Amino acid sequence: MSRDLGPEMSGAASLVKSLEAAGVDVMFGIPGGAILPAYDPIFDSKIRHILVRHEQGAGHAAAGYAQATGRTGVCIATSGPGATNLVTPLADAHMDSVPLVAITGQVPSAAIGTDAFQEADIRGVTMPITKHNYLITNPADIPRAIAEAFHIASTGRPGPVLVDIAKDALQKMTNFKYPSKISLAGYKPQVDPEAQAIQDAAALIAQSSKPVLYVGGGIIKAEAHRELMALAELTGAPVVTTLMARGAFPDSHQLHLGMPGMHGTVAAVTALQKSDLLITLGARFDDRVTGKLSSFAVNAKVIHADIDPAEIGKNRFADVAVIGDLKNIINALIPAIKAEFKKTQPDLTPWWRQMSSLRATYPVGYTMPLNGEVSPQYVIERISEISGPDSIYVAGVGQHQMWASQFVKFEKPRTWLNSGGLGTMGYAVPAAMGAKVGIPDTTVWAIDGDGCFQMTNQELVTCALNNIPIKIAIINNESLGMVRQWQTMFYEGRYSNTSLESKRVPDFVKLADAMGCAGLRCDRTEDVDAVIKEAMSINDQPVVVDFSVFRDAMVWPMVAAGTSNDEIMIARGIAPDWGSQEL
Repeated sequence: MSRDLGPEMSGAASLVKSLEAAGVDVMFGIPGGAILPAYDPIFDSKIRHILVRHEQGAGHAAAGYAQATGRTGVCIATSGPGATNLVTPLADAHMDSVPLVAITGQVPSAAIGTDAFQEADIRGVTMPITKHNYLITNPADIPRAIAEAFHIASTGRPGPVLVDIAKDALQKMTNFKYPSKISLAGYKPQVDPEAQAIQDAAALIAQSSKPVLYVGGGIIKAEAHRELMALAELTGAPVVTTLMARGAFPDSHQLHLGMPGMHGTVAAVTALQKSDLLITLGARFDDRVTGKLSSFAVNAKVIHADIDPAEIGKNRFADVAVIGDLKNIINALIPAIKAEFKKTQPDLTPWWRQMSSLRATYPVGYTMPLNGEVSPQYVIERISEISGPDSIYVAGVGQHQMWASQFVKFEKPRTWLNSGGLGTMGYAVPAAMGAKVGIPDTTVWAIDGDGCFQMTNQELVTCALNNIPIKIAIINNESLGMVRQWQTMFYEGRYSNTSLESKRVPDFVKLADAMGCAGLRCDRTEDVDAVIKEAMSINDQPVVVDFSVFRDAMVWPMVAAGTSNDEIMIARGIAPDWGSQEL
């Protein structure tokens, strides 16, 4: 009996057929020598290939696409520098659990290890920053590797997978057969929680008088925002959403205390600190949330629910560990809590009295500059108000990122994209491009700093040529703003190498025009609304708005790095007045 080997084709054609079979509709990349054989069948493929201007842009665009859509993003690059230029976006995706498949070309298999032209051991380089990776030298292995890569990237805790393919494997002939199912020894993510863990968690919740729902980005990855709403309203517990979870729970909901962490709300930070139970859902006790770990929520027991067992107990001991898919966990937890509440239900009134007082006394706010310059917080607040909660907001890293997380009103998941874990400057423009490709009928704003923007703005050329009309708000304080803030606070105002002079060079309006975009400028508070509305009215090309803002605006509240959350400052040198608070 003959075995069905499938049609014969080149390894390159097999690669493209495999990507089609995996359901890929778009990929971002740049050709080069080692990957060039794959670009010939791409020419005839139904997959849309977007030619970026830098491989870093390809990686961040794939991540933006993934974060906006929930699907796996795809980027493709050649060997050597092409592959190493993907290192930053791969590390970024790894830290933020973004499903990504990166395809890279490699020198011919016989040349591997000889320091051949454009050779780099990209598999070795990316081993610590990918969920898994492959080096393929046999064309017969390509369909299996691609199928496995998409399975690994998108299941369990999502993450990036790299598939490095030798040039001769792309050139040789093979028989194409895409796997009908995937079974990987040792890789079986647990999706259903254990019944005992659910019962133990429900019992703790029923005993808690100061609970907090500590919500991380895992809720969004699991598409569990509706289940979270049901859980929150059942328990009546305060909800805090981390930087990666903004939008998982509506800002407008009465149970929401805002974002915790280094620049979180006083109410959210204090709720965690003073709680007796942290109901931790898809969060990882990141240092930016906990502050000095030994002083974090010292009186709280911990329920830690996550699909990744490696996170349990990594930074904080869990009294109850619940491993599984968060949607399944919450669906199991709700009836268990209802059963416990029939026996005893805690009175959260005193707890809410304290939290409501904190929320009312210490809202996140800002003061307008006395010299009449434009407030960066005001700009972002007005963009949010005018563009609305259905828009997607993408931020770079630094002060503008924190202000966006504070002053954009988030009501829905997958409307906030940022580089949370790695803190990658230059993320916003290409990630916004990817988001707009994935959700083309949605308004996408990149809220970027003048420092971040100058790292990857060349992708606006890609946007202009490919009809990807994103909108960029440059919060131009002519500084590396967050570093300048730290220099103000901790280095006696010695501003060593943080001045960018970007209100002089470059001229962002002219730069935008040169790249095929509409360029606008705003340097007066009274013009902010009109300029935003003008940007909103332009939908046939990318728009860049240069908002010239007050240089010395600072992000408050703030917990200084390495200090306890109890030392939160609401302004420079000013702590909350705890004297009137029943804590």
